[in-house]
Amino acid sequence: MNLSVRLSMTKHKKRAIATAMACSFLLGLPSCIPSLRPPAPGPKLPESFDGTSDSENSSQVRIEEFFNDPMLTGLIYQALVGNQELRILAEEVQIASNEILARQGAYLPFVYLGATAGLTRYSVYSLEHASIRDDPYLPGKLLPNPLPNFLLGPTFLWTPDIWGMLHNAKDAAAMRYFAAGEGRNYVVTRVISEIADNYYELMSLDKRLENLNNIIELQEGSLEIARAKMQAARGTLLAVQRFQAEVRKNQAERLIVNQNIIQVGNRINFLAGRFPQPVERRSGESIDEFINLELHALSLGLPAQLLQNRPDVRQAERELAAAGLDVKVARKRFYPQGLITAGVGYQAFNPRYLFITPEAIAGNVAGNLLTPFINRKAIKADYFSANARQLQSVYNYQRVVLNAFTEVITRVNKVENYRRSIEIKKQQVEALADSVLAATNLYQFPRAGVDIDYLDVLLAQNALFEARKELIETKQQQLSAVVNTYQALGGGAYLSPILMPQPLQAHHWWKHSRDSHASQAAGRGPLPPPTPAAEGPPEPLPTPAEGPPEPLPTPAAERGGGTGSGTGSNTKDPPG
Repeated sequence: MNLSVRLSMTKHKKRAIATAMACSFLLGLPSCIPSLRPPAPGPKLPESFDGTSDSENSSQVRIEEFFNDPMLTGLIYQALVGNQELRILAEEVQIASNEILARQGAYLPFVYLGATAGLTRYSVYSLEHASIRDDPYLPGKLLPNPLPNFLLGPTFLWTPDIWGMLHNAKDAAAMRYFAAGEGRNYVVTRVISEIADNYYELMSLDKRLENLNNIIELQEGSLEIARAKMQAARGTLLAVQRFQAEVRKNQAERLIVNQNIIQVGNRINFLAGRFPQPVERRSGESIDEFINLELHALSLGLPAQLLQNRPDVRQAERELAAAGLDVKVARKRFYPQGLITAGVGYQAFNPRYLFITPEAIAGNVAGNLLTPFINRKAIKADYFSANARQLQSVYNYQRVVLNAFTEVITRVNKVENYRRSIEIKKQQVEALADSVLAATNLYQFPRAGVDIDYLDVLLAQNALFEARKELIETKQQQLSAVVNTYQALGGGAYLSPILMPQPLQAHHWWKHSRDSHASQAAGRGPLPPPTPAAEGPPEPLPTPAEGPPEPLPTPAAERGGGTGSGTGSNTKDPPG
């Protein structure tokens, strides 16, 4: 008796040791995962713009208040609805939402309902043929050969997400959905700035046309004076011809300006998604009123606010988070993967026996645990590629932040320098206007000892015309710089809020999943979507206060797989 007990205990010990060795082997294989390459650190984001700081930020100003022009804001709203590029990007957002749905279904069980019908002919000299010679339900009769087989029932397949790999893939798809939405918002800000830029260019062309009409009227008056002096034998035909040539030159240029008005107007129509038609704009203002036109005062705020207000920066941040989750997914392919299959249904060799219960019921269940052992080159290649794409995302984020800061500095300085230039040019125009008046009076009514030739009048008129033309163009450039600064600060992005994707709205239990933290973070944006009243609005997505993201940790330094996004699953990796 004691001997049998000892033998039984010895068998249990051996079985336990074998099981432990097998588990240690399976779980120890991932310890050979290669290391990741960390990114090079980027430049630190300055704390202010050129040493100035402001608590307010113009990106929060609505377009109605910033432009204060109903005709311009009407064109912008038409573009938000009819612009084809924005429609294309909206479909890109929908595609990204569908990708979340696909990734979400990957970690849920699959159930298939199927039916099978077949024939199997056994060899006469096989064991199978010997076993079907007698039909137990029809004594004395032989089973048919070939033997039919009928099966009807569901099949169950499930890949348990042991390490959170499938949840991380879904979270990465959610991040890319929000990145696609931010990319569309960035194009929205560009469309707003392009429409406003072309709108003010159209106004400047109107003023250039008015300037041409003024100079033509002035030169036609001088032409009549030259003709009168020639008829009175106090002038020559040369003066008449020179004035007439200048009138014809400006009349020809007026046609070119009219063509430019058509081109700029059609650019606005194209951005608004409509066929060519006259563009409504502010009219009835004089050149001086256009020169004195002022938009909303610019407030730059702090450089750190660019990380929250610029859609392209937010897009780069979400893409970086998605790349970090991709590294986790690639890392966990080194771990053992499980697969559970099961099926139940009715099976019989004769249809009349198919639904006999419970005799015709058949079922099976199986579980598999597989781990990469030999030839893991493809998995390593995917892992290294994911790391390289993550580094690309880091450098792209650094580049976008650097570009955003540079754009703001460049454009706000352009606004100020052009404003000063306008003030000086206004004084130049005033002086030239007085010189034209004086030269015209002296040419028409000469004084003793004052020699005024027609060339003096012509040069003064041309100088006044060119000075006014340059003043109008400078004002248009200054207004364009203000508009572009508003866009560089992220102005207008509020017009296209990013909603929670439909796959995440349809499943409320996803918030309680232990692998859904990245999806929760992805859903928290600067403009939170509506949520059920019992849950309350989500908090804004935390963004880095300054500078580039921290260097990516190596696999040995983190347990969730190398990611520099700071967003992902809290599923712990197996001990290595």
